[in-house]
Amino acid sequence: MWKLFKELHLIGGLARRRSIIPQTNSHTCRVLSSNAQTDSEPFLSYDKDPTPAFMRADVQKLLKSITRLELDKVFRKRSVKDNTVEYRFMTDEQLRRELLHSIEQAQQMLQMPPVVEEQKDSCRVISKDGALKSLSTSKFVFTDITYGLRNSQRSIVVRHPDGTLQEAPYEMRKRLNQIYFPLTGRSVHQPPMFEDANLQRLLEEGKYEFVLDRACVQFEPYEKDYHQITAKVYQHVNESRSFDTLRSTRHFGPFVFFLVWHKLIDDLLLDMVKQDYLRNGIELIVLYSTLHGTAIDDGVKQIALQTQMPSLFDAAEKSIEELKQDEHYLSIIEQFVNGQATKKVQLNLAVQAYREMSAEKLRLAQGIRRMHGES
Repeated sequence: MWKLFKELHLIGGLARRRSIIPQTNSHTCRVLSSNAQTDSEPFLSYDKDPTPAFMRADVQKLLKSITRLELDKVFRKRSVKDNTVEYRFMTDEQLRRELLHSIEQAQQMLQMPPVVEEQKDSCRVISKDGALKSLSTSKFVFTDITYGLRNSQRSIVVRHPDGTLQEAPYEMRKRLNQIYFPLTGRSVHQPPMFEDANLQRLLEEGKYEFVLDRACVQFEPYEKDYHQITAKVYQHVNESRSFDTLRSTRHFGPFVFFLVWHKLIDDLLLDMVKQDYLRNGIELIVLYSTLHGTAIDDGVKQIALQTQMPSLFDAAEKSIEELKQDEHYLSIIEQFVNGQATKKVQLNLAVQAYREMSAEKLRLAQGIRRMHGES
């Protein structure tokens, strides 16, 4: 009885103080995990901690601007098709306040999931008591269910049949935390949709946002499964060039960060040129320079980091000043393509086609201005 009380006292104190005890090797951690998964095909991972780079103020500003705030997409009905429309009569002031409220609400809905380093499982050995060897053939799991503690601070330990008292592996911790303190929408076991065959079918159907939303609920951002699933989704989006499916969603920022980190921005830059998102293309180039330290003019950085009101309504035609600004953007993009891009031919052809179209629009706009007697 005294030994039981002593053990419970030891377990309760683990949540509040940590001592330095040698840890086991990684092989032992895999053996003790009751939900160990076989290694699947390799995926692109971060070679170092991406958190400091992702959390930088300038990087966050660039990612938010590249995401593009489109109110129609942010507030669309996703689960149930509903064609009902509500009309309101408003004054100009009421319309302005309502629009500002919608922008603020949309920005909250576009809050990006964090990009952090993958957490390693430690499985630290607390003690070894040979007197308890063969006392039972089963493992005993002790969980500190003190109210108010974070799940990451909660002490969960395992007493093995050989008398070893060890910290529980992460998968076991996650299951027990979900049992005692369930989170809405999260399953105790991994949903079948994340199995390779089912996940591949969802990706082929283009349900990228659904998969990413579900991954944010089921996993923590530092879990290996989260990193692996999001990397598969990002690579599939890039290979299929389905950028519009994630644009103006909360996942577009981490997706762009992933592509820039791994130097895979050629297709995205090509898409921006074709869709007339030249300013986003400049921001993408500045983000690439920020993460990889490539040389870029300070003037280009100032252009990209200038605060710009989100374009909520499509303009009928660009002004002459905007068309001239586009030519400056094209020269910056062309310089990057010739120096850093891998798909130079496709990008140069797209830039040339856009330049010819822009020059034609500029001549037309200048002709219309002369006809109206304007200088």
